[in-house]
Amino acid sequence: MGYFRELPNLEYESPLSDKISSSSYIRAKNLFRRMKVRDDLQNTFTLFDKYQIVDGLRPDNVAEELYGKASLDWVVILTAGIVNIRNEWPLSSKDLYDYTAEKYGSTKVNEIHHYETKEIKNSSDVVVLPKGMDVNSNFTFTYYDSTEGMVTKSSEKTVSGISNYEYEVIENSKKQTIYVLKKEYLQQFLTDMRNGMIYKKSSQYVNDKLIRVENTRITT
Repeated sequence: MGYFRELPNLEYESPLSDKISSSSYIRAKNLFRRMKVRDDLQNTFTLFDKYQIVDGLRPDNVAEELYGKASLDWVVILTAGIVNIRNEWPLSSKDLYDYTAEKYGSTKVNEIHHYETKEIKNSSDVVVLPKGMDVNSNFTFTYYDSTEGMVTKSSEKTVSGISNYEYEVIENSKKQTIYVLKKEYLQQFLTDMRNGMIYKKSSQYVNDKLIRVENTRITT
């Protein structure tokens, strides 16, 4: 992921047993220096497009399609507000089935996870019971309907069982719609991000892209 190339460096005292001296340092990427979308831009929807992730598409595929560079996959992830890519990016159909089988057991993939209501409309085509409410298997809905001057009472058992796999498909589909940065704002976004990675002068400052943590083994 190209994201890590954008991070500045830090040097810290070497913990290795074969270090040359007590003043030896190890250089690493500063993972504590995190990028984020500017607060004043996060809610500016004109900067973003709604994007539907099709089955099996990865962040680098989306970056290649939108920005012409697969290495900008981190821009897709960051601007979509994704923190944990493993949990927040939709799985492919095969991976989703494998995940469901592992989570519930291969013999329980099609067992009932929960029950939901079916939609009911009255004679005026008005919804009196919405679809998708969690209920128990014995749920019954009673309502009164007026038609041709008469009031009738209806009582229906209107539930459908949602299997473990169907439930995971529904949850996975919620992750398929993300908002991505429009291409025309990409360069400004990259510039802002890179400027935010520059170190300011401090006691640890070495240069704009490097700081050195105090070495406690060196005494003065």
